[in-house]
Amino acid sequence: MADFLEMRDIVKRFPGVLALDHVSLSVRQGEVHALLGENGAGKSTLMKILSGAYTKDEGEILIEGKPVSIHSSHDAQALGISIIYQELNLIDQLTVAENIFMGRPLMKNKARVDWAGMYAEAQKLLDSLGIEINARSLVRNLGVAHKQMVEVAKALSINSRILIMDEPTAPLTNREIETLFSTIRMLKSRGVAIVYISHRLEEVKEICDRATIMRDGKFVAAVDVADVSLDDIIRYMVGRELKEKFPKIHIPLGEEALRVEHLNAGDRVRDVSFSVRSGEILGLAGLVGAGRTETARAIFGMDPKDSGDIYLNGAKVEISRPLDAIGAGFGFVTEDRKDEGLVLTMNVGQNITLATLDKFGVHWKLNLAQEKKTIDEYIERLRIKTPSPLQLARNLSGGNQQKVVLAKWLLSQAKVILFDEPTRGIDVGAKIEVYNIMNELIRSGTAIVMISSEMPEILGMSDRVAVMHQGTITGIFENDGTLTQEKVLYYATGGDKHEQAAAGRITEQGGNLDEEKS
Repeated sequence: MADFLEMRDIVKRFPGVLALDHVSLSVRQGEVHALLGENGAGKSTLMKILSGAYTKDEGEILIEGKPVSIHSSHDAQALGISIIYQELNLIDQLTVAENIFMGRPLMKNKARVDWAGMYAEAQKLLDSLGIEINARSLVRNLGVAHKQMVEVAKALSINSRILIMDEPTAPLTNREIETLFSTIRMLKSRGVAIVYISHRLEEVKEICDRATIMRDGKFVAAVDVADVSLDDIIRYMVGRELKEKFPKIHIPLGEEALRVEHLNAGDRVRDVSFSVRSGEILGLAGLVGAGRTETARAIFGMDPKDSGDIYLNGAKVEISRPLDAIGAGFGFVTEDRKDEGLVLTMNVGQNITLATLDKFGVHWKLNLAQEKKTIDEYIERLRIKTPSPLQLARNLSGGNQQKVVLAKWLLSQAKVILFDEPTRGIDVGAKIEVYNIMNELIRSGTAIVMISSEMPEILGMSDRVAVMHQGTITGIFENDGTLTQEKVLYYATGGDKHEQAAAGRITEQGGNLDEEKS
């Protein structure tokens, strides 16, 4: 089958950086083609060139064998190229139809907007995707999965022949992922060429036909997905074999560092109690909407708690805002690193020292030399890939942005760190680096609460696992090698109280919920 899209020997330079070094990509019509590589490999840069956000310095782009010029997003759209970014590009205050036809409304007699025609056409597009969304609904009232389908409808509205999807499943539940995959298969049957960027390699095996793999801004390999194993793909991506995907260390645990008693916050956190010891990783598992993130936000003072007590090293602490939590010795690696973990318009160095400026001086007189020395040390220690500490945080890859967030809390020497989806949206190599940083933290005596939707991550990195369902903890279990995914999922769906009692009775002891051992 002939290639529908070809990108040949693409070169892109930024000041001091060769971002793409003669990279080639070919995609067939009606194919789902994975674009894989570690964070910083150049995937996003290559796709920004294809979608018109960047212009290439060298190389050529061909569609159906004919060279094309792409200097803007308008050029790309005219060629039938659309991109759906991980951060959806929608305006919440507008209707679904207004978002679909944003910037190019249907006009009546070239004088006024044809509202009736636009809503009808938008509804027709939505119906063709087999999803129940009213074109007149405000986008702010939609869930993430439906918002993503609006982006797909927007792409179809310009008759896209090439659709780029960047980490499309990152915010979705398993059921929503299946809906998305059904839509992708339908688009594929219509002859749409899809470039699929994802760090979830199991999904790549399920939905993709072929893959192009990049490393350090260079082309590494093009493979048929069915013919290679996940280990093969990982080896291509990182340039080495990763023998241990979850490099968990086991150390003697210290005294109790954190105790949460009868915490209530809104309707998502109801009578939550647990404890974590120094040097321990407590995994917090549960389905989407179980209240895991809300629990962490209430502990850290990001959301108000209605009642309950929090103890740090045995002493009760009063936390009503994040500044109180930081002062007490808490850190929080949030799920949304771009909006809550970083100030994207500040540079790398400023983000690293943001929570600890008092270490470098008082009364707004900073010891800039000491601050710079510390920033350089943490950039080297965490192997943050940045041309300079002065690089804006928004210009880093996702994995390196996550390392900057981690550097901030490492520098703070927090006693307890809450990790919410710490490896979401980062590649397999960067994941292992995050795990090793977590190992470094617990080795120094830090207590960690790790929220994750990835069951292998929960079982691979936790000492104990607390399971939540509908705002409550349904069980806390030792992760001693006998804990199974099935058991965690059973308690994540509520379980049966009588069977819970038989499997391991949940009792309240000293304000903590623990599995009572026979």
